[in-house]
Amino acid sequence: MADGDLLVSLPDSDRHDEIGVLTRTFNQMIVNLRNTTQKNDEQNWLKSNLAEFTQMLQGHRNLESASRLILSNLAPLVGASQGVFYFMDSIDEPVLKLLSSYAYKERKNLANQFRLGEGLVGQCALEKQRILLTQVPSDYIRISSGLGEAPPLNIIVLPILFETQVNAVIELASFGPFSHLHLTFLEQLSEILGVFLNNIASQLQTQQLLEESVALTEELQNQQEELQQSNQRLEEQAQELEESQFLVKQSNEELQQLNEELEEKAELLEVQNQEVARKNQEVEQARQSLEEKAEQLELSSKYKSEFLANMSHELRTPLNSLLILARLLSDNSLNNLTDKQVEYSRTIYSAGTDLLELINDILDLAKIESGTMSLDIEQIALADLETSLEQTFRQVAHNKELSFTIERDEKLPPTIYNDSKRLQQVLKNLLANAFKFTEQGGVKLQIGISSETGEVDNPMIAFAVSDTGIGIPEEKQKIIFEAFQQADGTTSRKYGGTGLGLSISRELAQLLGGRIELISQPGQGSTFTLYLPRRHEGKDKNPLTPPPSKPITSIRAASTIKEVPIVENRPTTQDISPSAKVLPTFANDIPDDREIIQPGDRILLIIEDDDKFARILLDMAREQGFKTIVALQSKQGLALAQQFKPDAIMLDIHMPEMDGWTVLDRLKHKPDTRHIPVHILSVDERQQRGLQLGAITYLQKPVSPEALTQVLTEIKSFIERQVKNLLIVEDDPVQAQSIIELIGNGDVQSTAVGTGAGALSILRSHHFDCMVLDLGLPDMSGFTLIEQIKQEPRLLKLPIIVYTGKELSRQEETQLRGLAETIIIKNVRSPERLLDETALFLHRVQANLPPPKQQMLEQLHQNDPVLANRTILIVDDDLRNIFALTSFLESYQMQVLFAENGRDGIERLQTNPEINIVLMDIMMPEMDGYETTRAIRQQQQFRSLPIIALTAKAMPGDREKCIEAGASDYITKPVDTEQLLSLLRVWLYR
Repeated sequence: MADGDLLVSLPDSDRHDEIGVLTRTFNQMIVNLRNTTQKNDEQNWLKSNLAEFTQMLQGHRNLESASRLILSNLAPLVGASQGVFYFMDSIDEPVLKLLSSYAYKERKNLANQFRLGEGLVGQCALEKQRILLTQVPSDYIRISSGLGEAPPLNIIVLPILFETQVNAVIELASFGPFSHLHLTFLEQLSEILGVFLNNIASQLQTQQLLEESVALTEELQNQQEELQQSNQRLEEQAQELEESQFLVKQSNEELQQLNEELEEKAELLEVQNQEVARKNQEVEQARQSLEEKAEQLELSSKYKSEFLANMSHELRTPLNSLLILARLLSDNSLNNLTDKQVEYSRTIYSAGTDLLELINDILDLAKIESGTMSLDIEQIALADLETSLEQTFRQVAHNKELSFTIERDEKLPPTIYNDSKRLQQVLKNLLANAFKFTEQGGVKLQIGISSETGEVDNPMIAFAVSDTGIGIPEEKQKIIFEAFQQADGTTSRKYGGTGLGLSISRELAQLLGGRIELISQPGQGSTFTLYLPRRHEGKDKNPLTPPPSKPITSIRAASTIKEVPIVENRPTTQDISPSAKVLPTFANDIPDDREIIQPGDRILLIIEDDDKFARILLDMAREQGFKTIVALQSKQGLALAQQFKPDAIMLDIHMPEMDGWTVLDRLKHKPDTRHIPVHILSVDERQQRGLQLGAITYLQKPVSPEALTQVLTEIKSFIERQVKNLLIVEDDPVQAQSIIELIGNGDVQSTAVGTGAGALSILRSHHFDCMVLDLGLPDMSGFTLIEQIKQEPRLLKLPIIVYTGKELSRQEETQLRGLAETIIIKNVRSPERLLDETALFLHRVQANLPPPKQQMLEQLHQNDPVLANRTILIVDDDLRNIFALTSFLESYQMQVLFAENGRDGIERLQTNPEINIVLMDIMMPEMDGYETTRAIRQQQQFRSLPIIALTAKAMPGDREKCIEAGASDYITKPVDTEQLLSLLRVWLYR
């Protein structure tokens, strides 16, 4: 039967089943074939890529380059978009350090190294097992490119092992999942990489050992050469030793002979020793006697020092009262004294000043003899010294119709190192004597290098004072240097004086490391020459020996000669006393422009103790066209401000001796410096305080060059603007017009507005230097207006004077003091205060105001608002001093309480909590000022109470002792009333 017949004969259902079986069998075969093909492909891919990595890594010896190569090929191969390679560093402790990366962007919060067990990297190394992370959070890590960034989905951390030792860890991140093939590949690759990294490490170790071996070989060769040289030297020494032994043998024979001679001499020495013992006993007795005398001398010196301190207090205290009261009378503030009585008062003051100088001379001489005088060695500019002496004696020369010249050798160094105060004291004594004993001709001061110098790097400087006076006989030339001795010591002598000047000068010269020589002939004048080393070596070193007496021709010829001009309308000789205020000499090792200033120059004074920062300011100011003067000390800055009247001042607050607040106060309370704009540069954060005291700007250090340039530009702009702009915010037109008329004068342009909105509008469109504000405005309160002004950076430093009739609550006053510079309540004296405050913040020159307004300001300054109604406690055992100080302070409307001893002073404080400040005398019986101050500071409520110590300053270290005891500041007797007022204003500032 044919097949066709059979098939035809089969039922349809059976035929369909057979076909289905065949189809399924065929499909399974296809699947199996496909799986087999895929597995073969995967194995081929796996083996080929492993072989490719093996071949690629062959020959690499550098771990870092090899790791980069591995990541750059591995990451794209397994579909990773980011990877990092950590290498195990086991020098100190096992640490995995980041060696290289692929498409990795470092982040601040991610570490670059891991210890074992630290993070997934450290945990992978600890367990030596692969870690696979899936479904990674979106904030875990981000893969970025130039087009964007996205988080990965999977991260794998793979350990690289060699014989169970972890050599490295690879971490890969991918946008998609890692396939089984990729994971298998990574596991097999890790074994290959482990062998490869171990080989590199072994090769590096081998290379290191080879280098060390070569170095050791070279060192061994060097040691062998040194050993050969040593052997050769030993042979030479052995030969010398044999020769020495022969000589020793000869010496022994000679020594034996000498021993016999010595035995004979020993017998003689025994006799002599007995004599020496007797003499030693006498020397010991003499030594004990000297020790007793030394102890007595030390005790005597101690008593003398204590006597000096007590004597200074007992003399200066009544003199202090005399000077203060005489000054009050001579000021005649009440205008109730006749011209004759004022003249008497001035005579008393002048006589008291002369008496003070005599006391100072006696105390100076006593302190030198007792060894209690200390020196303050500093750098002294010879040009400043010359200027000071010239200003002191030019009027004396004019009054006596004498010539006065100062010659300074150009070859001199610009500075010397010594005690400036004592050097001036000696030179002033010599010049004063020269003028006193000269009737015709003149006086000359020559400063040069002595022909017989000291050390090469420390030459002797000669200060020769020559005159054409009466001269001194040879037999008198020695005794004039003794205390209270003069060439003419008779009762009918022509010239007055105590005879202490030359004695003190001689002792001071020795203390300064030099000496004074005299050449003189009667009728031909005298030459006193002070020889000093350029650099004082200190009191612990022997002073340089000055040259023997030489005529003035021994000084090199001076090439710089300054003839002191004769100036008319100067004070009389009565005003030029040793205590008269002259420009002091200060060290200034920064070359500035003070010697080249011409009329019309813009002058900037820099008061800054940091010489490096001062040099920076100097250079920047010169670039802006300023002639610049630099002062490294506060007192020097005040003196230079008085002398040069600069157009502007840059001031640091933290200055030694006198802080910047006191300097600012002194500048703003002197009519001739009050108008100078002061720009504060300081680390101090109290900006509002500086602006309220009259500073025009306040920059807190550190300051950027851009900020300094801007300040200098603003200074120049302010100086060039002759007319200053004042904004008056007052809703009453009559009041506004009265303020405009009060301010007046052509140097101020006043603009008035009646609303807060109008003030804000004009402030934003125009520049104003100051604003006067009434708090009662129709559209907004003055408080709101000020707060809106302070929110604008350009208006932040605008000085605001609140001028209102509104009674302020304590809270309102406190709020305003943090925003405005000054608050003036309208009353009878308020116009004078308004004129004064606007003059301060507009920096108006008082001398240029109309006479009536000048008179208004002078009367106002007699009643200082900072001092008025403040309570001060004076603790002093001397009623005369209390009376004088009370009279002076009450003239400034201060409330004065007093106590005659420390215990009463403490009780006064406890029963009078309204006391604002204490003036504490140091020298008091039973409980002195130190002990009283310490006791006050122990009480919590008085920890911040200002206490100003008052002392005669007889002994060195007084100031330090006062501050250590708890004093806030320090002032000496006789009290400088101007300095006292300044200290009170600074410490009473709120």
